[in-house]
Amino acid sequence: MKYFSFFFAFLLVGCTTTSADKKLLEEALRIHSKAITIDTHTDTPLYFIHAGFDFGQRHDARQEGSKVDIPRMEEGGLDALFLAVFIVQGERSAAGNARAFERADLIFDSIVSVLKRNNDKAEIAFNASDIERLKYSGKRAFLLGIENGYPIGNDLSLIKYFYDRGARYITLCHSKNNDICDSSTDTVEFNGLSAFGEAVVKEMNRIGMMIDVSHISDSAFFDVVRLSTTPVIASHSSARAICNNPRNFSDEMLKALAKNRGVIQVCLLSDYVKTFPPNLQRDSVMNELLIKYRYFKDLSDEESAMASAEWQAMNLKYPIELATVSDYVDHIDHIVKTIGIDHVGIGSDFDGGGGLADCIDVGEFPKITMELLRRGYVEEDIIKIWGGNFLRVMEEIQNKAG
Repeated sequence: MKYFSFFFAFLLVGCTTTSADKKLLEEALRIHSKAITIDTHTDTPLYFIHAGFDFGQRHDARQEGSKVDIPRMEEGGLDALFLAVFIVQGERSAAGNARAFERADLIFDSIVSVLKRNNDKAEIAFNASDIERLKYSGKRAFLLGIENGYPIGNDLSLIKYFYDRGARYITLCHSKNNDICDSSTDTVEFNGLSAFGEAVVKEMNRIGMMIDVSHISDSAFFDVVRLSTTPVIASHSSARAICNNPRNFSDEMLKALAKNRGVIQVCLLSDYVKTFPPNLQRDSVMNELLIKYRYFKDLSDEESAMASAEWQAMNLKYPIELATVSDYVDHIDHIVKTIGIDHVGIGSDFDGGGGLADCIDVGEFPKITMELLRRGYVEEDIIKIWGGNFLRVMEEIQNKAG
């Protein structure tokens, strides 16, 4: 359908908003219907292993935690999103690598199973043309990425294995160092990429897999853009000049990314959007949960479900202070002013911590577009931000493969 339901439009703006806001929402929904809209990072597969979770049914983010499902994608005018195969960094040994590989394979299986059960409304996409085809057939497109290169261990052949399973990017590391590179939130080990990490970059270039530089250290980032013969992506990162977090990109990094022809997908996780004072009660409970569940390493499916439920209970009892859509668009403004409109996009990190006070799930994505319109962004700009820039990078990488 060309436009989204007036009922959902009413829910988005509420009954007390101005006529100007309602006009902005109408324009936002019109642009979403025209654009190919993409969210490049969600951790929603963490819900797929929970018994009873139905991805084809609408959920309530504030009560159940889940921020992504097919009905809310339809409400929010979101055409495509990446489902992350997230693997917590564990022991760097042959046994640890084997466990990480098995876990990744299990999550891939769960994604395939969930999407098969919803194949009337959704399919896995493997390239830009698939995304476009699915949009105009009325289906949602799902793409796969691996968050943390840990499952490939020290075996370059596993990059192609996961590519053949559908993965179209690998986030080289997560919050801890691995055998590929240093993390932005760990100690210096390689001072950038390891020798193996350099081989990983070359192999990903060769087969046409996108290199995701979110989470990696500054030194590792500069190593990657020096070595890579294709553009890179940051699937969920923000601007350090606006929020001074090591996970965010400095202006120097942004300029190097633009020179590389890459794209940074701005993250909705509030810790990367705005700095708040510490919440001591929440921090205490969170630390207890991290210790209780071994920092989420090597959990069984039952333990993972229990950990998720307790984490959600903590969020309900001790809610975090969240940034706003206005705070979020400050990052887009800064990036556009620093490196131009052609290198910025959207990567929510929903179901992995992402969420704003006034944009809690994919159903509320038009609020970002409304704020962009308020600030003077025109349709052409917004289409680039919501997917055009990312599709350009994806096509270039895949066209240079081989």
